[in-house]
Amino acid sequence: MAEKLILPTEVKVCATCSFWDGERQVDSEMKLVVVSEECVGECLVQEELKPGLHDVRGECSCIWEDLEPDAPIEGAAADNKAA
Repeated sequence: MAEKLILPTEVKVCATCSFWDGERQVDSEMKLVVVSEECVGECLVQEELKPGLHDVRGECSCIWEDLEPDAPIEGAAADNKAA
């Protein structure tokens, strides 16, 4: 059985990026990602397989994006209700 790792969402590895399509569990309340030590998934930006623990800080073509959802725009909720 593979070891499981618990990572804070702000750690810049593929498994914590919103563009990485691999097996992971995300606890948005605690801001943690749980992955297998040997997990591999597809980078949707580079269209290639990447290990979940791949450090993206040295990647030139990486556009790592936090798993946190974007904050709602203040005027957007009022605009939607008016429509």
